[in-house]
Parts: sequence; C-alpha cells; structure tokens
Amino acid sequence: MWLSSLCNAVYTAASVFIAISLAGAYDLDIESSDSIKNVAKQMAEDLMSFYNGNEPGQTPGLLPQPYYWWEGGAFMGALIDYWYYTGDTAYNDIAQEGLLFQVGPYNDYMPPNQTLTEGNDDQGFWGMAVMTAAEYKFQDPPEGQPQWLALAQAVFNTQASRWEEEHCNGGLRWQIFTWNNGYDYKNSISQACFFNIAARLALYTGNSTYAEWATRTWDWMVNVKFIDDNYRVYDGAHIGDNCTTITPYEFSYNVGAFLLGSAAMAAYTNDSNQTGDAEMWHERVDGLLNSTEDIFFYGNDTSNKIMIEIACEPVNLCDTDQLSFKAYLSRWMAASTKWAPWTFDRVKTLLGNSAQAAAKQCVGGDNQRMCGLKWANNSGAWDGTTGVGQQMAALEVVLANSIQQAEAPVTNTTGGTSAGNPSAGGSDEGRVDPIASKFGPITGGDRAGAIVVTLIILSSLLAGVAFMVTDETKSVADNWATFRSTFTSDSALGGIIAGSTTKKSVVDGKGKAVAMERSSSTETGEKIPAAAAAGAVYPVAGKLQKRTDSFRRSRGSRRISGADFLSSSPAPLPTTTDHGDSRVSTVSIGGVPAPRASVLKKQRPDG
Repeated sequence: MWLSSLCNAVYTAASVFIAISLAGAYDLDIESSDSIKNVAKQMAEDLMSFYNGNEPGQTPGLLPQPYYWWEGGAFMGALIDYWYYTGDTAYNDIAQEGLLFQVGPYNDYMPPNQTLTEGNDDQGFWGMAVMTAAEYKFQDPPEGQPQWLALAQAVFNTQASRWEEEHCNGGLRWQIFTWNNGYDYKNSISQACFFNIAARLALYTGNSTYAEWATRTWDWMVNVKFIDDNYRVYDGAHIGDNCTTITPYEFSYNVGAFLLGSAAMAAYTNDSNQTGDAEMWHERVDGLLNSTEDIFFYGNDTSNKIMIEIACEPVNLCDTDQLSFKAYLSRWMAASTKWAPWTFDRVKTLLGNSAQAAAKQCVGGDNQRMCGLKWANNSGAWDGTTGVGQQMAALEVVLANSIQQAEAPVTNTTGGTSAGNPSAGGSDEGRVDPIASKFGPITGGDRAGAIVVTLIILSSLLAGVAFMVTDETKSVADNWATFRSTFTSDSALGGIIAGSTTKKSVVDGKGKAVAMERSSSTETGEKIPAAAAAGAVYPVAGKLQKRTDSFRRSRGSRRISGADFLSSSPAPLPTTTDHGDSRVSTVSIGGVPAPRASVLKKQRPDG
C-alpha cells in the first residue's frame, strides 16, 4: 500500500509541475488579433514591473539602474507601440509624462542631468520615439507643452549642426562632449538614428531638406564602408586614421534603423514622383532586408528562421543594452512594411516565427511568464534571464504580428495633428559646453574682465607671499634676496614641479574614472562583459571570431557584433562613391553650405 501511495504522490507532483509549466507558457496564435492582444497585455504588465518613474519621488522617463537614459526613450516607444497595435490606453499617460519630462530646457532631449554623458545615439532614441508619436497620432501634449513633431525636429537640428567633415569627411561622432570616451569614434548607430529621423521627417513634412540630409548620411556610410556592398552595417571606426580601420561587429538595431529610414525614403521619393530615386531606395530596402535575414535570423530558410542577436546571444555575452536590440529590429521591420509594402509577406513570416518562439520561452520569474533573451534553437526553454530588454523584445515581436491591421502612419497631408517647428532646438545647436549655455557666449568684455580679475588675484597672492617672508629686522635688499632665492632654489623648484605633476595625475585619474567601461561599439557602447574584454570569441556564420587588437584599443563600439571580419587593412576613404545605387551627397543643403560643428560625447554614468 505504501508503494501505491508513493506512486500516487509522485504522479500528483508531476501533474502539478506540468500544469504549472503549461499555465506559464503563452498560447500565442499569431493569426488571431485577440490572442496577440491578450499575450501582449500580459507582457506589457510585466514590462511595466521594471519601471517606477510614475511613482511618487521617482523621475518620469528614467529606468532604474542598471539601465541607461537612452533606453528610457526606447521604453516609451514600446508603450506607444503597445497602444498603437492594441488600442489599450492604459499606459498612454505614463508614456506622455516620460517623454515630456526628459526634453530639457531647450526642448531637444538634452536635459541637464544627462548632458555631460549624453551621446548622439542616446538623443536619437528619444527623437525616434517622439517621431513615432507624431506618425501614429499618439495623444498630443497639452497646450503650452512641446509637441511631438517639434521635438523630433529639434533633435534633428541639433544633430545636423554637429555634422563634422574635418575627420572622415563627415558623419557624427558617437559622443557629444570632448571629455567622454568615444568622442574620437564615429559609429553607425549615431548615423542610423540621424538618418532615420531625417528620412521620416522628409516623409511627414514633405520638406526636401530632410531628404537631402538622409541621402548625405547614407552616402557617407557607404563612402567610409560602414555599409558594404552586401548591405551589412558595421559598428564604426576611430577618427585617428580617418575612419579606415573599421570595427567589424554587427548589431541588429543598426540595420533595423537604416531599414526603416530607407523605407521612409522609398515612400517619400515615390510620393514626390522621383522615379529614379524611388527605385534606388527600393533596391536599398531589399538589400538591407536581405542582410537582416542573413545575419540576424537563425534557421534554414525564411519559413523557419527565428531572430537572434548574433554578436553576443549565442555565447551569453550580451550586455544590458544589447539585451534590448531585438526589440528595435522587430519594431522597425514591422513599421517598414507600411512604407515598403512589398516586404510584408517576408517580414510577417520572419516576425511570426520569432514571436511564437519568443512567447514559448516566457515561463520564467515568480509569475512563470517572464521572458528571456533566447528564442532560437532552444526548444522553448527559458534561459534564466529577465529584464527590460528581454521583456521589451518579446513584447515588440508579438505586437509586430498585428501590423497588417494597424492604421498607416500619418503625415502632415494625411491627417497628422502634431504641431511642428522647423527652427526647434536652435538655441542649443552646436553646443559643446554645457556650462557656457547657461551664461551665453564669451565676449571680448568677458575676456578683458577675466584678465583684470586674474591680475588682481595674482597681485594679492604675491603681496601675501611677500608679507609672509619679510623679516622686519632685515633691510629691504636682504628681504628681496631671501624672497628671490625662495623661488629659484632647486628644492623649491622641485617641490613646485612635484606638486604640479601630482595634480595632473589626479585630474587624469578622475577623467578616466567618470567614464563607464562601455563598448558603442566603443557604447550603446555599453559595458563590455569581462569575458569579452579578455578576448572572448563571437560566432559568425558558424565560426567563432576573436576580437582584433584594434577593437581592444577602441574598447569595442558600444556593441560587439558577430559578422565576418573585414580586411585588416581597409582601403583609404574614397572621395567618390561607386557602389551601384549609392550616390554622393550634394555639397550644400537647401542651397546653403552644410553646417559644421565640433562633435562631442561621453560614456554613461552609474546613476
């Protein structure tokens, strides 16, 4: 009898375990709108469990550590997407609050608490979020608040003013401010964000200036070989050798951002009857989609391929930023089908496969429905990780399967309601010194006053020193001899030099300490895992690739990517473009010489 009881107990325990496991797994039907909405609703609830910016005493728009500021903008974009695909307004006010709270004093997403460490890519993610809000007719901000379209225009204007041709014949630097690691690096994600916003502004407003900037950015990417003949998008390069030594890693959000921007350009040129250009952008969309499927989807063919972050996922080396990249690729692939409808069948198949695989492994956490990172080749097993990136990626790829039923993005002429301002961000254009912006430009009078104050201070110091060394029992001549010997003796001079050297080392040490040890690809540039820093390998096309010495020196660009290495000795930067459909940008924009400005940037802080 005891044996029978034991068997019954084991059977009951196994049944309970199986029931719990099944209850935790989502039963997603990608052909059912109701099923997609039901699964997305639960995924969104779990995503919101990571956010506290709407709670008393917290900061709207910011995610808690270890997440960086830029991902807050991406997070708000996910909440907009949730509303767009499901019609559920549960998180609309939270998204609006977060997007408006972080705009900064000039309404251009350069808030003072982030300015010292903000990069062009960081600002760009917030700019793309508000561009989406304008296109999807997300609830407009109250009167007196900056509007979505104007905010996107402000981001574009401030970044266009940072375009720099002194190094590498153009492009944006990764970092905005000179003291940040990565200021000497020009990376693809910064260009991708700028290109994406410019292309979408061109389509939304019909203003050809934005289109010209988008074309210029694409041409520059091809000229420096960040985009190769096969439409593979590499991470970036340092300016020291004129961007000729390319960091050969590939990340999904780079190609995704260029895919959506190219789709927007295809729609813009088609709508404006630019037949030749429309065909060119059509070809570029196809090339980017081919590259996307080849590199970032695992499987035998389109019918069974599943999305993968090839640079880091297979070897468990994705950092906090990289864990979220599949969210943006899913988001932008789906959105591209609205402007490049010929891609729909292929995109829907790829995203459908990925959504089913993603939902299947969402069985983690205390609620047994949290999502991990790995969807491909894992038999539905949860990888044991949870976080904003993993949850947002699963949510986005599930939502993307409703793209066919979603309303088309609007423009100024097709129902758009967001108010724009072509001059937005003008007060902040080209700013490289966050302190000077608070007091205005330095004038000749300011310099003269500084000289006077400096002389007064020096005179006071000298007088104090003279008073301290004066011996009232000695003559003036004797005191002068003593005073002069004090500053000419070897011991005194050595002390001064030693003090000077010590001070410099402190400054240098502090400068290095404030910079995070992140990868662009030198950050989202985010932190490079310790294993990677030690010379880890990355899988590509069935092979493992070891970091190059040049990548170690560059600290990798924010993201470590996993495609085939380029030649170790890339060709010098060409002066003309010869890539079939590629074009050389015009020398001027709108008939006016393109603005130039020093580009600057940072590394993200701990807080």
